[in-house]
Amino acid sequence: MPYTFPPPAQLRLALLATALLGSSLHHAQAQDAAPAALPPVTVSASGLEQATGDMATPVSVIEGDELVRRREATLGDTLSSEPGIQATHFGAGASRPVIRGMDGPRVQILTDGSEVQDASSVSPDHAVVVEPMLARQIEVLRGPSALIHGGGAIGGVVNVLDNKIPTALPEKGIAGSAELRGATAAREKTGAFELTGGAGQFAVHVQGLARDAGDYRVGSGWSGGNSVPGSFNRGDDGSLGLSWIADRGYLGLAYTRQTARYGLPGHNHAYEDCHTHGDHLHCGGHDDHDGHDHDDHGHGDEEEHSPGDVPVVNLRSHRWDLRGEMRQPFAGIAAVRLRAGVTGYRHDEVEDGSIATTFRNKARDLRIELQQESIGGWRGVFGLQTSERRFSALGEEAYVQPTTTRRTSLFVLEQYEWRQWRFEGALRQEHQSVDALESGLSSRHNGTSASLGAVWKFTPGYQLSTSLTHARRMPTAEELYANGLHMATSTYERGNPDLKPETAQSIDLALRKTAGDTTFGVSLFHNRVKGYIYGRTLDELDGLQLLQYSQQNVTFRGLEAQVRQRLTRNLGVTLFGDLVRARLGAGGNLPRIPAARAGVRLDTTWQRWDGRIEWVQVARQNRIADFETATPGYGMLSLGATYNSQFSDGTPWQFYVRASNLTNRLAYAHTSFIKNAAPLMGRNIAVGLRVSFQ
Repeated sequence: MPYTFPPPAQLRLALLATALLGSSLHHAQAQDAAPAALPPVTVSASGLEQATGDMATPVSVIEGDELVRRREATLGDTLSSEPGIQATHFGAGASRPVIRGMDGPRVQILTDGSEVQDASSVSPDHAVVVEPMLARQIEVLRGPSALIHGGGAIGGVVNVLDNKIPTALPEKGIAGSAELRGATAAREKTGAFELTGGAGQFAVHVQGLARDAGDYRVGSGWSGGNSVPGSFNRGDDGSLGLSWIADRGYLGLAYTRQTARYGLPGHNHAYEDCHTHGDHLHCGGHDDHDGHDHDDHGHGDEEEHSPGDVPVVNLRSHRWDLRGEMRQPFAGIAAVRLRAGVTGYRHDEVEDGSIATTFRNKARDLRIELQQESIGGWRGVFGLQTSERRFSALGEEAYVQPTTTRRTSLFVLEQYEWRQWRFEGALRQEHQSVDALESGLSSRHNGTSASLGAVWKFTPGYQLSTSLTHARRMPTAEELYANGLHMATSTYERGNPDLKPETAQSIDLALRKTAGDTTFGVSLFHNRVKGYIYGRTLDELDGLQLLQYSQQNVTFRGLEAQVRQRLTRNLGVTLFGDLVRARLGAGGNLPRIPAARAGVRLDTTWQRWDGRIEWVQVARQNRIADFETATPGYGMLSLGATYNSQFSDGTPWQFYVRASNLTNRLAYAHTSFIKNAAPLMGRNIAVGLRVSFQ
């Protein structure tokens, strides 16, 4: 049955108009009330609902006005300015976080503690099915607490919190927000809303978003033109949730439907007849390739691509979420939490008006955790997690045969406080099976992961923390069984069914100052991964690379730092930066490792205005892998301003403007497979209006 997209534009406008009308009606009916105080920021993914200042492990939390300032169309771009985090950047429709040089399955993405089931970990041209503009908080977690979500998440865990399932009744019977945003570089128009209503013990939540963005413009001087062909991004997201809420907990169910349509820049049809002979590539008439000189073809991702006939991804995801919590269910247990999800995901890659390849992912997951009350100074959380993923690809680029992946895990996290010290330990046992449905091959792996952490508050406002982690990551279905051409990334990929689990041994050391006119945080890390799985390039021909999934010891090391100095009551300056190095045990570098960055930010407040100006300098990346090319450095200037006000009844509203890459600098992301076919966005000015009510 043909897949149709998008819904009529009139429906999008009607949804947004309904949200704005609901906001206006509430404003007209509301009574004068003082604005509510902001609640303390807690880290939901920690398992113990800890405040950010109490965490023993590296954590970043983005919420409130800061999240409004940073939100972009993709999760990777939203987080890319956080120290230690960059993005894969595949045009405008797909972008996944890269944490400390790691991406793909090593970075686990959650929606309120439940696995996001899409195809984004399979390939960087596949979108993450999470909408940042509908998020209320985004958490990035590493160290011992990350193990309760997955031993394979050796890069980190990103947990996106939303409001789709209400956990409390609105104080005035209805609450929500509505937002309109536009931007110049891609002629973007975005609208979003959310409404929660409740009575008795039941609450209903509805939310929606519509986005329409064309091909984005790049910085000046690009040989490919003024904009990236096929970099458009259009989509819709809608959710309906219902909750039963009691004094000691809640139980809720939500249905979410998401669609997207975006282009795949850099696609090269010249590779369609390419194949392998042993460890060499052959394309068309290149029969003499066995003796070719690699220096003549060593430009890989710098090949120019024809802008015509850009493939388009039509994506559709249906998801059911079940969430619940009961506090004090019985003696010794502070809370029991339930997370479950069922997802039906599909995306079609359309070329010349017809479907060339279809990717499907049918998945379900379940997570039950029990939070233990303090016993002799010990408090913790333990539980069970299980998932099943049926993934298939059919068509021209079906380079992965259909597979079924099942995982079952047991985990425990315990914490103990003694004077100025807090100690933390985590343990996780996982079993995974991967069955290839066409070849009949199967693999079974077990993994035990453990970690210890400590934080020492040696004087008021200062703390020193460290963590040691031993983690096992099991190979994915794609790493085991891939075999075929992948034109989106200009690669021919070959899996290896004999791959063994990775073993990561890492140490983190951090010093933080959390009070006073000067605050800072500095983190150092060293991560040695035994049997690291990566796509090793065996051959390259006219920009196409032959990747063989292989294993080798790799060492990651680096730092993240940020310091803010309050200059006056209304003025502050922040210096920040990050650095990561990734070296193979046998010598050489891993591909697509982020370049070092450093920046300075000046922030100010004046009456109802908040403003900031920022300069970020990205270094040249010349620590490159075989067949990879260096990426020049660049500097970007950005500024933003926000005006906060409220109606006479206390309902807040906010107007914001944000200008990025003001100098219109031509810049490339070294983390991207298509860096030269899709440079970063040029000068862009975004404006928005947001109304919240409660």
